[in-house]
Amino acid sequence: MNKTKQTFIVAFALFSLFFGAGNLILPPYLGVQAGGNWYLVAFGFALTAVIIPILGIYAHAKLQGTMFDFGKKVSPIFSSVYCVFMYAIAVALPAPRTASVTHEMAIVPFFDSSTLLTSCIYFALVFLFVMNRSRLLSLIGKYLTPLIVIILLIIIGLGIYGGSSETVTTAVSSSFALITSGIFEGYQAFDAIAGVVVGAVIVLSLKTYGEGTFEEKKKLISQAGFIAGFGLFIIYAGLIICGYLLQASFSENATRTEVLTSLSQLTLGNIGTTFLSVLVALACFTTAVGIITGASDYVSGLFQDSRKAYTITAMLSSLIGVIVGSYNVAFIIDIALPALMFIYPNTIVLILLNVLPQKFASETVFKAVVLVTFIFSIPDFLKFLIPVNNLQGVLNSIPLANHSLGWVLPALLTFVIVNIFQPKSLTNKN
Repeated sequence: MNKTKQTFIVAFALFSLFFGAGNLILPPYLGVQAGGNWYLVAFGFALTAVIIPILGIYAHAKLQGTMFDFGKKVSPIFSSVYCVFMYAIAVALPAPRTASVTHEMAIVPFFDSSTLLTSCIYFALVFLFVMNRSRLLSLIGKYLTPLIVIILLIIIGLGIYGGSSETVTTAVSSSFALITSGIFEGYQAFDAIAGVVVGAVIVLSLKTYGEGTFEEKKKLISQAGFIAGFGLFIIYAGLIICGYLLQASFSENATRTEVLTSLSQLTLGNIGTTFLSVLVALACFTTAVGIITGASDYVSGLFQDSRKAYTITAMLSSLIGVIVGSYNVAFIIDIALPALMFIYPNTIVLILLNVLPQKFASETVFKAVVLVTFIFSIPDFLKFLIPVNNLQGVLNSIPLANHSLGWVLPALLTFVIVNIFQPKSLTNKN
């Protein structure tokens, strides 16, 4: 296959595997909330929904292994536990949410059916795709993603062309608060988790072609990741701008899904609902396939690449999807927050450390930075379990903790200190 063509097919596949439920419903809502300061939330959203995920793909290009390789420098036990948590969260939250979004935006406007029925049919189809993973790249990269991109670009183009540029006063006036709101809305897109999970899927799928050296695959994955990241940024920024420009057209206190539905109707008229239905179904479906394929790959690897283990994991993951996916989107988003605050900081740190040259990311650095990140992210997790007032003393003593970013400066400081003071022999050894 032509190298350029193959690069774009992999890039389209990456884009589609990333682009799921949250990626559609979150950006326009951010634009509505930010108003004239849309560029600030766009910057924050891009950090956690574009830059970090694509760095995760680049890390996979360097490692060309499984997700276990991301944390093995900390310790094999840590990496195993981390993988279990990551796949459990991915299978239990973002994958089922794709079915819930599909039901609310693609089924409800046309059919009076139950969410359970939608989930059953949806994950039956997901299971079929997961069991035919050798065709995953070509089916997604050649056909599904181009259709998604075309529909989105039409909506964005018409939205920007027909929108108003009047400045809108927002409830949040602090620039930093707007940036952090974009960062945490980016958490809800699950893209950093997707970068680690589906990146492994891409690596393993490329191996089925049986072509290319390690360096050739590294170059291919890196280039495809950059193209996919650029595409994601254009779409996200466009949807955020549309949310800002058309803010006056949305009903007051509109939900995320209602904003997106109204956006499609305003830009494409009555046919907009139909187009959006197709878009939502495709974008959500490909993400669910990528997540469950990644989880099945991991469990299969634990049992010497057992096909039986792969099939059982795919079946159980699909069953979980049916159950959780029968709940509404708002409920799934709410229950996801504690899990995200628990897993996201260490995921970001592991991605960044794996991207860095080895001389700056020894085993000692991995151990110290991950430990400090875990400790200082605990208050963010506890906010959802106990009253915030009981944690106020701790939050006030940690820089940025009141913005749920208390782990950032301690992790950065630990990275610098360990690199300065660790014996050179350790750096060279690792």
